[in-house]
Amino acid sequence: MGKKKKKKNKLPKGTPAQVVRKLMKAGKVKKKCCRSAERCKKCPVLALKRIKDDFRKVA
Repeated sequence: MGKKKKKKNKLPKGTPAQVVRKLMKAGKVKKKCCRSAERCKKCPVLALKRIKDDFRKVA
């Protein structure tokens, strides 16, 4: 059982919008929001919010 590697909190490269675009190309985020009452996990609006929060935490 070796040591576990710790995740480093480092900034993703680029702006939050660029990071979301990369996630869209990878298929992890949808290209358009479906505007449902409850936003789905693949919503680009929520992805942008999450990434902006990550930028604030690390900076």
